Amino acid sequence: MLPAIDVLRTQLVDRRLDAQALLATCLGNIEADAGEGSRVFPHGVSQAAQTQAMASDALRRYGVAGPLAGIPISVKDLFDVQGEITRAGARVLPEQPATRDAVSIGRLRAAGAVLVGRTNMTEFAYSGLGINPHYGTPVNPFDREVARIPGGSSSGAAVSVTDGMAAAAIGSDTGGSCRIPAALCGVVGFKPTASRIPLDGAVPLSCSYDSIGSMAPSVACCASIDSIMADEPDTPLPPVDLAGLRLAVPANLVFDHIDAHVATTFERAISRLAAAGVIVRDVEFGSWNALTGLGQHGGLVAAEAWAWHVDLIARQANRYDPRVLSRIRFGSQQSTAEYQRTKARRTLLCRQADVELQPFDAVVCPTVPIVAPRIVDLADESVYTSTNRLLLRNPAIANMLDLCALSVPCHEAGKAPVGLMLMGRHMGDRRLLAIGASVEAVLRQTG
Repeated sequence: MLPAIDVLRTQLVDRRLDAQALLATCLGNIEADAGEGSRVFPHGVSQAAQTQAMASDALRRYGVAGPLAGIPISVKDLFDVQGEITRAGARVLPEQPATRDAVSIGRLRAAGAVLVGRTNMTEFAYSGLGINPHYGTPVNPFDREVARIPGGSSSGAAVSVTDGMAAAAIGSDTGGSCRIPAALCGVVGFKPTASRIPLDGAVPLSCSYDSIGSMAPSVACCASIDSIMADEPDTPLPPVDLAGLRLAVPANLVFDHIDAHVATTFERAISRLAAAGVIVRDVEFGSWNALTGLGQHGGLVAAEAWAWHVDLIARQANRYDPRVLSRIRFGSQQSTAEYQRTKARRTLLCRQADVELQPFDAVVCPTVPIVAPRIVDLADESVYTSTNRLLLRNPAIANMLDLCALSVPCHEAGKAPVGLMLMGRHMGDRRLLAIGASVEAVLRQTG
Protein backbone atom coordinates (compact mmCIF):
# COMPACT_ATOMS: atom_id res chain seq x y z
CA MET A 1 0.00 0.00 0.00
CA LEU A 2 1.26 3.49 -0.83
CA PRO A 3 1.56 6.18 1.86
CA ALA A 4 -1.47 8.34 2.63
CA ILE A 5 -2.32 11.15 0.23
CA ASP A 6 -1.18 13.85 2.67
CA VAL A 7 2.23 12.18 2.93
CA LEU A 8 2.53 11.91 -0.85
CA ARG A 9 1.47 15.53 -1.27
CA THR A 10 4.15 16.70 1.15
CA GLN A 11 6.80 14.66 -0.66
CA LEU A 12 5.69 16.07 -4.02
CA VAL A 13 5.70 19.65 -2.71
CA ASP A 14 9.15 19.21 -1.17
CA ARG A 15 10.45 17.69 -4.44
CA ARG A 16 11.47 14.49 -2.67
CA LEU A 17 9.18 12.74 -5.13
CA ASP A 18 7.76 13.57 -8.52
CA ALA A 19 4.56 12.41 -10.20
CA GLN A 20 6.37 10.36 -12.82
CA ALA A 21 8.32 8.40 -10.21
CA LEU A 22 5.16 7.84 -8.19
CA LEU A 23 3.31 6.57 -11.25
CA ALA A 24 6.28 4.33 -12.08
CA THR A 25 5.91 2.72 -8.64
CA CYS A 26 2.25 2.05 -9.34
CA LEU A 27 3.00 0.61 -12.77
CA GLY A 28 5.67 -1.62 -11.30
CA ASN A 29 3.15 -3.04 -8.84
CA ILE A 30 0.60 -3.51 -11.62
CA GLU A 31 3.10 -5.33 -13.83
CA ALA A 32 4.55 -7.57 -11.09
CA ASP A 33 4.48 -11.16 -12.31
CA ALA A 34 3.10 -12.52 -9.05
CA GLY A 35 0.57 -9.70 -8.58
CA GLU A 36 -3.05 -9.10 -9.42
CA GLY A 37 -2.49 -6.34 -11.98
CA SER A 38 -3.98 -8.19 -14.94
CA ARG A 39 -7.19 -8.87 -13.04
CA VAL A 40 -7.36 -5.45 -11.39
CA PHE A 41 -6.76 -3.62 -14.68
CA PRO A 42 -7.99 -6.14 -17.29
CA HIS A 43 -7.81 -3.53 -20.06
CA GLY A 44 -4.38 -2.26 -19.08
CA VAL A 45 -3.34 1.08 -17.64
CA SER A 46 -4.46 4.38 -19.10
CA GLN A 47 -2.41 5.49 -22.09
CA ALA A 48 -2.80 9.06 -20.85
CA ALA A 49 -1.45 8.43 -17.33
CA GLN A 50 2.18 9.06 -18.21
CA THR A 51 1.30 12.30 -19.98
CA GLN A 52 -0.73 13.42 -16.98
CA ALA A 53 2.17 12.71 -14.64
CA MET A 54 4.63 14.62 -16.85
CA ALA A 55 2.23 17.55 -17.04
CA SER A 56 1.82 17.54 -13.27
CA ASP A 57 5.58 17.73 -12.75
CA ALA A 58 5.92 20.53 -15.29
CA LEU A 59 3.10 22.58 -13.77
CA ARG A 60 4.51 22.12 -10.28
CA ARG A 61 7.85 23.55 -11.43
CA TYR A 62 5.95 26.68 -12.41
CA GLY A 63 4.11 26.83 -9.08
CA VAL A 64 0.82 25.51 -10.44
CA ALA A 65 -0.57 22.52 -8.57
CA GLY A 66 -4.09 21.41 -7.72
CA PRO A 67 -4.95 19.70 -4.43
CA LEU A 68 -4.43 16.24 -5.95
CA ALA A 69 -1.57 17.15 -8.29
CA GLY A 70 0.41 14.03 -9.17
CA ILE A 71 -1.66 11.67 -6.98
CA PRO A 72 -2.35 8.37 -8.83
CA ILE A 73 -5.99 7.31 -8.59
CA SER A 74 -7.74 4.31 -10.13
CA VAL A 75 -11.22 4.57 -11.62
CA LYS A 76 -13.92 1.91 -11.49
CA ASP A 77 -14.91 0.80 -14.98
CA LEU A 78 -18.39 2.32 -14.88
CA PHE A 79 -17.21 5.96 -14.97
CA ASP A 80 -16.61 7.69 -18.27
CA VAL A 81 -13.04 8.86 -18.80
CA GLN A 82 -12.52 10.91 -21.92
CA GLY A 83 -10.93 8.86 -24.68
CA GLU A 84 -11.44 5.53 -22.90
CA ILE A 85 -14.06 2.78 -23.26
CA THR A 86 -16.53 2.28 -20.41
CA ARG A 87 -17.48 -1.40 -20.13
CA ALA A 88 -18.92 -1.61 -16.58
CA GLY A 89 -17.40 -5.08 -16.19
CA ALA A 90 -19.58 -6.35 -19.05
CA ARG A 91 -19.32 -7.37 -22.71
CA VAL A 92 -22.54 -5.84 -24.03
CA LEU A 93 -21.82 -2.10 -24.11
CA PRO A 94 -20.59 -0.35 -27.27
CA GLU A 95 -16.80 -0.32 -27.64
CA GLN A 96 -16.76 3.44 -28.11
CA PRO A 97 -14.41 5.82 -26.25
CA ALA A 98 -16.15 8.36 -24.02
CA THR A 99 -16.24 11.88 -25.42
CA ARG A 100 -16.05 13.49 -21.98
CA ASP A 101 -15.32 12.66 -18.36
CA ALA A 102 -17.99 11.80 -15.83
CA VAL A 103 -18.54 14.88 -13.66
CA SER A 104 -16.80 13.30 -10.66
CA ILE A 105 -13.83 12.20 -12.77
CA GLY A 106 -13.57 15.61 -14.42
CA ARG A 107 -13.30 17.22 -11.00
CA LEU A 108 -10.50 14.84 -10.03
CA ARG A 109 -8.70 15.58 -13.29
CA ALA A 110 -9.05 19.33 -12.72
CA ALA A 111 -7.57 18.86 -9.23
CA GLY A 112 -4.47 17.31 -10.82
CA ALA A 113 -5.07 13.61 -10.18
CA VAL A 114 -3.26 11.12 -12.40
CA LEU A 115 -5.86 8.60 -13.61
CA VAL A 116 -3.99 5.29 -13.58
CA GLY A 117 -6.56 3.08 -15.27
CA ARG A 118 -9.96 1.42 -15.12
CA THR A 119 -10.48 -1.19 -12.41
CA ASN A 120 -12.35 -4.46 -12.68
CA MET A 121 -15.78 -4.84 -11.11
CA THR A 122 -18.81 -7.07 -10.86
CA GLU A 123 -20.76 -6.82 -14.11
CA PHE A 124 -22.93 -3.68 -13.95
CA ALA A 125 -22.12 -3.41 -10.22
CA TYR A 126 -24.86 -5.89 -9.30
CA SER A 127 -23.26 -8.06 -6.59
CA GLY A 128 -21.35 -7.61 -3.35
CA LEU A 129 -18.92 -10.46 -4.02
CA GLY A 130 -16.69 -9.03 -6.75
CA ILE A 131 -16.72 -12.07 -9.02
CA ASN A 132 -16.49 -11.39 -12.75
CA PRO A 133 -16.70 -14.31 -15.22
CA HIS A 134 -15.64 -12.14 -18.19
CA TYR A 135 -12.40 -10.56 -16.97
CA GLY A 136 -11.45 -12.63 -13.93
CA THR A 137 -11.75 -11.89 -10.22
CA PRO A 138 -9.00 -9.99 -8.37
CA VAL A 139 -7.84 -12.01 -5.38
CA ASN A 140 -8.11 -10.57 -1.89
CA PRO A 141 -4.70 -9.50 -0.49
CA PHE A 142 -5.27 -11.49 2.72
CA ASP A 143 -4.34 -15.15 2.62
CA ARG A 144 -3.75 -14.85 -1.13
CA GLU A 145 -2.82 -18.49 -1.64
CA VAL A 146 -6.33 -19.46 -0.57
CA ALA A 147 -7.82 -17.09 -3.20
CA ARG A 148 -10.56 -15.25 -1.35
CA ILE A 149 -13.01 -12.82 -2.91
CA PRO A 150 -12.15 -9.12 -2.81
CA GLY A 151 -15.77 -8.06 -2.27
CA GLY A 152 -17.76 -6.02 -4.72
CA SER A 153 -18.85 -4.55 -6.73
CA SER A 154 -15.74 -2.30 -6.66
CA SER A 155 -13.44 -5.31 -6.52
CA GLY A 156 -10.43 -4.13 -8.49
CA ALA A 157 -10.68 -0.72 -6.86
CA ALA A 158 -9.96 -2.06 -3.38
CA VAL A 159 -7.12 -4.33 -4.53
CA SER A 160 -5.56 -1.46 -6.50
CA VAL A 161 -5.14 0.33 -3.15
CA THR A 162 -3.95 -2.63 -1.07
CA ASP A 163 -1.35 -3.59 -3.66
CA GLY A 164 0.05 -0.09 -4.22
CA MET A 165 -1.28 0.21 -7.77
CA ALA A 166 -2.89 3.53 -6.88
CA ALA A 167 -2.94 5.85 -3.90
CA ALA A 168 -6.74 5.75 -3.82
CA ALA A 169 -9.63 4.37 -5.85
CA ILE A 170 -12.95 5.72 -7.05
CA GLY A 171 -15.96 3.42 -6.87
CA SER A 172 -19.71 3.44 -6.80
CA ASP A 173 -21.84 2.33 -3.86
CA THR A 174 -25.44 1.20 -4.34
CA GLY A 175 -25.65 -1.32 -1.51
CA GLY A 176 -22.14 -1.35 -0.11
CA SER A 177 -19.97 -1.58 -3.23
CA CYS A 178 -17.24 0.64 -1.76
CA ARG A 179 -17.51 -0.47 1.85
CA ILE A 180 -17.73 -4.24 1.32
CA PRO A 181 -14.42 -4.55 -0.58
CA ALA A 182 -12.84 -2.02 1.76
CA ALA A 183 -13.83 -4.13 4.78
CA LEU A 184 -12.79 -7.45 3.25
CA CYS A 185 -9.47 -6.11 1.95
CA GLY A 186 -8.49 -3.98 4.96
CA VAL A 187 -8.73 -0.41 3.68
CA VAL A 188 -11.01 2.56 4.36
CA GLY A 189 -14.16 2.91 2.25
CA PHE A 190 -16.56 5.85 2.16
CA LYS A 191 -20.10 6.17 0.83
CA PRO A 192 -21.35 9.77 0.81
CA THR A 193 -24.91 11.00 0.96
CA ALA A 194 -25.96 10.17 -2.59
CA SER A 195 -26.98 13.65 -3.71
CA ARG A 196 -23.62 15.26 -2.86
CA ILE A 197 -21.79 14.00 -5.96
CA PRO A 198 -23.40 14.07 -9.44
CA LEU A 199 -23.88 10.72 -11.14
CA ASP A 200 -23.57 12.15 -14.66
CA GLY A 201 -21.27 10.02 -16.78
CA ALA A 202 -21.54 6.87 -14.65
CA VAL A 203 -23.33 3.72 -15.82
CA PRO A 204 -26.32 3.50 -13.46
CA LEU A 205 -27.50 0.57 -11.40
CA SER A 206 -30.18 2.32 -9.35
CA CYS A 207 -30.93 6.03 -9.63
CA SER A 208 -32.46 5.87 -6.14
CA TYR A 209 -29.50 4.28 -4.36
CA ASP A 210 -26.36 4.95 -6.42
CA SER A 211 -23.63 7.07 -4.84
CA ILE A 212 -20.00 7.77 -5.71
CA GLY A 213 -17.41 6.91 -3.09
CA SER A 214 -13.77 6.05 -2.57
CA MET A 215 -11.32 3.59 -1.03
CA ALA A 216 -7.97 4.62 0.38
CA PRO A 217 -5.40 3.94 3.13
CA SER A 218 -7.00 6.40 5.58
CA VAL A 219 -10.13 8.35 6.40
CA ALA A 220 -8.32 11.61 5.63
CA CYS A 221 -7.54 10.31 2.13
CA CYS A 222 -11.21 9.51 1.48
CA ALA A 223 -12.22 12.90 2.88
CA SER A 224 -9.87 14.71 0.53
CA ILE A 225 -11.11 12.84 -2.53
CA ASP A 226 -14.73 13.24 -1.46
CA SER A 227 -14.38 17.00 -1.10
CA ILE A 228 -12.98 17.26 -4.65
CA MET A 229 -15.73 15.13 -6.18
CA ALA A 230 -18.40 17.03 -4.24
CA ASP A 231 -16.90 20.35 -5.42
CA GLU A 232 -16.23 21.47 -1.85
CA PRO A 233 -13.07 22.97 -0.31
CA ASP A 234 -10.41 20.36 0.41
CA THR A 235 -9.79 21.32 4.03
CA PRO A 236 -8.37 19.16 6.85
CA LEU A 237 -10.88 17.33 9.00
CA PRO A 238 -11.37 18.99 12.39
CA PRO A 239 -10.32 16.90 15.40
CA VAL A 240 -13.18 15.27 17.28
CA ASP A 241 -12.91 14.61 21.00
CA LEU A 242 -14.18 11.07 21.51
CA ALA A 243 -14.96 11.69 25.17
CA GLY A 244 -18.73 11.96 25.34
CA LEU A 245 -19.29 10.99 21.69
CA ARG A 246 -22.57 9.08 21.39
CA LEU A 247 -22.48 5.93 19.29
CA ALA A 248 -25.50 3.69 18.78
CA VAL A 249 -24.99 -0.04 18.32
CA PRO A 250 -28.07 -1.34 16.46
CA ALA A 251 -29.86 -4.30 17.98
CA ASN A 252 -31.63 -5.24 14.75
CA LEU A 253 -30.28 -7.27 11.83
CA VAL A 254 -26.57 -6.50 11.80
CA PHE A 255 -25.29 -9.22 14.13
CA ASP A 256 -27.30 -12.13 12.69
CA HIS A 257 -25.06 -14.94 11.34
CA ILE A 258 -21.88 -13.13 12.40
CA ASP A 259 -18.74 -15.24 12.47
CA ALA A 260 -16.58 -15.55 15.58
CA HIS A 261 -13.60 -13.57 14.26
CA VAL A 262 -15.72 -10.59 13.20
CA ALA A 263 -17.66 -10.64 16.49
CA THR A 264 -14.52 -10.76 18.63
CA THR A 265 -12.75 -8.09 16.58
CA PHE A 266 -15.73 -5.75 16.67
CA GLU A 267 -16.21 -6.18 20.42
CA ARG A 268 -12.53 -5.43 20.95
CA ALA A 269 -12.83 -2.24 18.91
CA ILE A 270 -15.92 -1.10 20.83
CA SER A 271 -14.17 -1.74 24.14
CA ARG A 272 -11.26 0.45 23.09
CA LEU A 273 -13.55 3.22 21.93
CA ALA A 274 -15.39 3.04 25.26
CA ALA A 275 -12.04 3.28 27.06
CA ALA A 276 -11.41 6.48 25.06
CA GLY A 277 -14.61 7.97 26.48
CA VAL A 278 -17.14 7.08 23.80
CA ILE A 279 -20.67 6.53 25.12
CA VAL A 280 -21.99 3.35 23.51
CA ARG A 281 -25.70 2.51 23.59
CA ASP A 282 -27.54 -0.53 22.27
CA VAL A 283 -30.51 0.72 20.27
CA GLU A 284 -33.31 -0.83 18.22
CA PHE A 285 -34.32 1.42 15.35
CA GLY A 286 -37.95 1.08 14.31
CA SER A 287 -37.25 2.18 10.76
CA TRP A 288 -34.79 -0.66 10.25
CA ASN A 289 -37.44 -3.30 11.03
CA ALA A 290 -39.38 -2.22 7.93
CA LEU A 291 -36.44 -2.30 5.50
CA THR A 292 -37.04 -5.88 4.33
CA GLY A 293 -40.31 -4.66 2.83
CA LEU A 294 -38.36 -2.46 0.43
CA GLY A 295 -36.72 -5.50 -1.13
CA GLN A 296 -39.70 -7.35 -2.60
CA HIS A 297 -39.02 -8.51 -6.19
CA GLY A 298 -35.57 -6.96 -5.94
CA GLY A 299 -36.86 -3.61 -4.70
CA LEU A 300 -36.00 -0.29 -6.28
CA VAL A 301 -32.61 -1.54 -7.47
CA ALA A 302 -34.02 -4.34 -9.62
CA ALA A 303 -36.83 -2.18 -11.00
CA GLU A 304 -34.48 0.62 -11.98
CA ALA A 305 -31.86 -1.78 -13.35
CA TRP A 306 -34.52 -3.55 -15.45
CA ALA A 307 -35.70 -0.24 -16.90
CA TRP A 308 -32.13 0.60 -18.00
CA HIS A 309 -31.22 -2.86 -19.29
CA VAL A 310 -34.44 -4.15 -20.86
CA ASP A 311 -33.49 -3.30 -24.46
CA LEU A 312 -29.92 -4.58 -24.06
CA ILE A 313 -31.21 -7.83 -22.58
CA ALA A 314 -33.65 -8.27 -25.46
CA ARG A 315 -30.72 -8.17 -27.89
CA GLN A 316 -27.81 -9.68 -25.93
CA ALA A 317 -29.07 -11.65 -22.92
CA ASN A 318 -26.66 -14.52 -23.71
CA ARG A 319 -23.66 -12.21 -23.20
CA TYR A 320 -24.58 -11.21 -19.62
CA ASP A 321 -23.24 -12.85 -16.47
CA PRO A 322 -26.19 -15.23 -15.80
CA ARG A 323 -26.14 -14.42 -12.09
CA VAL A 324 -26.39 -10.68 -12.76
CA LEU A 325 -29.00 -11.20 -15.45
CA SER A 326 -31.28 -13.14 -13.11
CA ARG A 327 -31.15 -10.35 -10.53
CA ILE A 328 -31.93 -7.67 -13.09
CA ARG A 329 -34.89 -9.70 -14.36
CA PHE A 330 -36.47 -9.58 -10.91
CA GLY A 331 -37.37 -6.00 -11.77
CA SER A 332 -39.67 -7.17 -14.56
CA GLN A 333 -41.99 -8.64 -11.92
CA GLN A 334 -42.81 -5.23 -10.49
CA SER A 335 -45.75 -3.14 -11.60
CA THR A 336 -45.52 0.62 -11.86
CA ALA A 337 -47.84 0.85 -8.85
CA GLU A 338 -45.57 -1.40 -6.76
CA TYR A 339 -42.53 0.64 -7.73
CA GLN A 340 -44.20 3.92 -6.78
CA ARG A 341 -45.42 2.48 -3.46
CA THR A 342 -41.90 1.29 -2.65
CA LYS A 343 -40.49 4.75 -3.39
CA ALA A 344 -43.09 6.34 -1.12
CA ARG A 345 -42.41 3.86 1.69
CA ARG A 346 -38.69 4.54 1.39
CA THR A 347 -39.25 8.30 1.71
CA LEU A 348 -41.22 7.79 4.92
CA LEU A 349 -38.58 5.44 6.36
CA CYS A 350 -35.81 7.94 5.57
CA ARG A 351 -37.68 10.60 7.53
CA GLN A 352 -38.29 8.22 10.43
CA ALA A 353 -34.63 7.18 10.49
CA ASP A 354 -33.47 10.78 10.58
CA VAL A 355 -35.55 11.39 13.69
CA GLU A 356 -34.30 8.20 15.32
CA LEU A 357 -30.67 9.14 14.68
CA GLN A 358 -30.90 12.63 16.17
CA PRO A 359 -29.82 11.60 19.72
CA PHE A 360 -26.59 10.03 18.39
CA ASP A 361 -23.42 11.20 16.69
CA ALA A 362 -23.26 8.03 14.60
CA VAL A 363 -24.30 4.40 14.38
CA VAL A 364 -21.59 1.76 14.67
CA CYS A 365 -21.67 -1.90 13.62
CA PRO A 366 -19.62 -4.45 11.64
CA THR A 367 -19.44 -3.48 7.98
CA VAL A 368 -20.05 -7.10 7.02
CA PRO A 369 -20.60 -10.06 9.37
CA ILE A 370 -18.08 -12.49 7.85
CA VAL A 371 -14.50 -12.54 6.58
CA ALA A 372 -13.87 -12.93 2.86
CA PRO A 373 -14.89 -16.43 1.69
CA ARG A 374 -12.94 -18.48 -0.82
CA ILE A 375 -13.75 -17.90 -4.47
CA VAL A 376 -14.00 -21.64 -5.10
CA ASP A 377 -16.74 -22.04 -2.47
CA LEU A 378 -19.00 -19.64 -4.35
CA ALA A 379 -19.27 -21.92 -7.37
CA ASP A 380 -22.28 -23.43 -5.63
CA GLU A 381 -25.29 -21.33 -6.62
CA SER A 382 -27.01 -21.44 -3.23
CA VAL A 383 -23.80 -20.45 -1.43
CA TYR A 384 -23.26 -17.61 -3.92
CA THR A 385 -26.77 -16.25 -3.35
CA SER A 386 -26.78 -16.53 0.45
CA THR A 387 -23.28 -15.06 0.78
CA ASN A 388 -24.11 -12.16 -1.49
CA ARG A 389 -27.20 -11.33 0.57
CA LEU A 390 -25.22 -11.57 3.80
CA LEU A 391 -22.47 -9.24 2.60
CA LEU A 392 -24.95 -6.66 1.32
CA ARG A 393 -27.23 -6.72 4.36
CA ASN A 394 -25.45 -4.31 6.73
CA PRO A 395 -24.03 -1.74 4.30
CA ALA A 396 -27.24 -1.53 2.24
CA ILE A 397 -29.02 0.02 5.23
CA ALA A 398 -27.22 3.32 4.59
CA ASN A 399 -28.25 3.29 0.92
CA MET A 400 -31.88 2.49 1.64
CA LEU A 401 -32.12 5.22 4.31
CA ASP A 402 -30.07 7.77 2.32
CA LEU A 403 -27.32 8.09 4.94
CA CYS A 404 -23.56 8.54 4.68
CA ALA A 405 -21.37 5.67 5.83
CA LEU A 406 -17.72 4.82 6.40
CA SER A 407 -15.86 1.52 6.84
CA VAL A 408 -12.65 1.64 8.90
CA PRO A 409 -10.36 -1.38 9.44
CA CYS A 410 -10.43 -2.60 13.04
CA HIS A 411 -8.56 -5.92 12.91
CA GLU A 412 -5.15 -6.72 14.37
CA ALA A 413 -2.18 -6.80 12.02
CA GLY A 414 -1.84 -10.16 10.34
CA LYS A 415 -5.42 -11.19 11.03
CA ALA A 416 -8.28 -11.44 8.54
CA PRO A 417 -9.54 -7.93 7.69
CA VAL A 418 -12.64 -6.68 9.49
CA GLY A 419 -14.39 -3.38 8.91
CA LEU A 420 -16.06 -1.22 11.54
CA MET A 421 -18.85 0.79 9.91
CA LEU A 422 -19.98 4.22 11.04
CA MET A 423 -23.22 5.62 9.67
CA GLY A 424 -24.21 9.28 9.90
CA ARG A 425 -27.30 11.31 9.16
CA HIS A 426 -28.27 12.51 5.70
CA MET A 427 -25.82 15.23 4.58
CA GLY A 428 -23.76 14.78 7.75
CA ASP A 429 -20.79 13.61 5.68
CA ARG A 430 -18.02 15.89 6.90
CA ARG A 431 -19.00 15.36 10.53
CA LEU A 432 -18.99 11.58 10.00
CA LEU A 433 -15.58 11.70 8.32
CA ALA A 434 -14.18 13.74 11.21
CA ILE A 435 -15.57 11.23 13.70
CA GLY A 436 -14.17 8.41 11.58
CA ALA A 437 -10.69 9.92 11.60
CA SER A 438 -10.68 10.08 15.41
CA VAL A 439 -12.03 6.53 15.67
CA GLU A 440 -9.38 5.36 13.20
CA ALA A 441 -6.64 6.98 15.30
CA VAL A 442 -7.73 5.07 18.41
CA LEU A 443 -7.99 1.76 16.59
CA ARG A 444 -4.55 2.18 14.99
CA GLN A 445 -2.89 3.15 18.28
CA THR A 446 -4.18 0.01 19.89
CA GLY A 447 -4.05 -2.33 16.89
